[in-house]
Amino acid sequence: MSKLHYLLIPLLLFPAHATQAADAGPVVRYTVQAKFEDVLDDVKSAITDRGLLIDHTSHVAKMLDRTGKDLGKTKKMFGEDQGWVFSFCSAVASRATMEADPHNIAFCPYTLAVYATPAEPGKVHVAYRRLQRPDASPASKAALMEVEKLLDGIVREALRIEEAKK
Repeated sequence: MSKLHYLLIPLLLFPAHATQAADAGPVVRYTVQAKFEDVLDDVKSAITDRGLLIDHTSHVAKMLDRTGKDLGKTKKMFGEDQGWVFSFCSAVASRATMEADPHNIAFCPYTLAVYATPAEPGKVHVAYRRLQRPDASPASKAALMEVEKLLDGIVREALRIEEAKK
């Protein structure tokens, strides 16, 4: 093999570097330099590989483009059909959160957004909402944290991000 082949092999074996927003706000977002379709497929697989069923797929970018015409709006927030939201649930996680507090039903189903913007060509974002309730009991907070771990695990698997060593 040529020297070039040896240099390219690591690029094929290791995915693009992903970054996570270090914000403690209500949304967690990871960003990766990759093809949108590849990230979309990897997120779908990471959800279904856990035995979870995607209940609904929202084509947000298409909807905004379609309805923007009726509103006289032309600004494109996302690439062509590059704003999707997957809705799904986990019987195990949902039961735990609602046994801790039935009002946690408001968090179900769980969602993951996959999107790309014209302002950042080649970058794909995957985001989810944190399940926060300041008034929650300790048991409820613990159950909701487990759902966040599930969501984060799905995103990390899809983007091939290793967990931090403990």
